[in-house]
Amino acid sequence: MFVLGIDPGLAITGYGIVAAGNPVRAVAVGVIRTDPAAPLAERLIELYDDLAGVIAEHRPTAAAIEEVFANRNLHTVMAVGRASGVALLAAAQAGIPITEYTPSAVKLAVTGYGNAAKDQVQAMVARRLGLAAPPQPADASDALAVALCHLQSSALRGLIGDRS
Repeated sequence: MFVLGIDPGLAITGYGIVAAGNPVRAVAVGVIRTDPAAPLAERLIELYDDLAGVIAEHRPTAAAIEEVFANRNLHTVMAVGRASGVALLAAAQAGIPITEYTPSAVKLAVTGYGNAAKDQVQAMVARRLGLAAPPQPADASDALAVALCHLQSSALRGLIGDRS
């Protein structure tokens, strides 16, 4: 199983692809940046096209995305929501099943603690994937964390026989 993890954002969207196995390995990791000066529609098209390219190149069998969480800044929430919608569309258009996870579920799966700090998550991502250091920027590492969360959740669902 190849899982595409996505950490959505309008300015920077992180992506990471992991392959199931023993050990689990990182296949690809990076970020998609959009120009803050560009019109919103152009930024969303660029994000879609770049994600579609990642999907076409690596052909993941599943995708996972971090859910948008409520923030005090409505502008930020709306921007992340728009980017998330584009990411969901890119996966759906490619016929890839996509699952959403809360930030606390991702932290719990990767570190064992749902309120882990960002640097703790990054350190565990590097450790679990055998990387010398966490990928930078943090959005890339966060995307790998989402992918790892999905692998772990899928394995647990398989053990209990729930394939939904």
